[in-house]
Amino acid sequence: MAGPVWKNIYRLTDEQISKLDEAEDAMEMMDITKAESILLSMLSESPQCVPVLNNLAHLNGRYLSDFEKAVEYYGQVLDVEPDNAWARDERRKYQRYLTYD
Repeated sequence: MAGPVWKNIYRLTDEQISKLDEAEDAMEMMDITKAESILLSMLSESPQCVPVLNNLAHLNGRYLSDFEKAVEYYGQVLDVEPDNAWARDERRKYQRYLTYD
């Protein structure tokens, strides 16, 4: 397997990279159940894996319209990486959709 074209700053294994690719492909093909299953399985193995958390947040926000869950996952990213500007901006975007009584 050729390595990623991006810098692997999270030190993901080849298997993790392959699973992330599979989950992202499933999202693109609108097989959301498969994508979610892959990502949740990965999360159970590595609960603080930022790429997995980001993908779960994206999946929940964009594909499932579960904005509360998206905000929660982006919050977990920020717990691990407080300076992650992308996660902070995405969390803020989805927080706008939430209504609180």
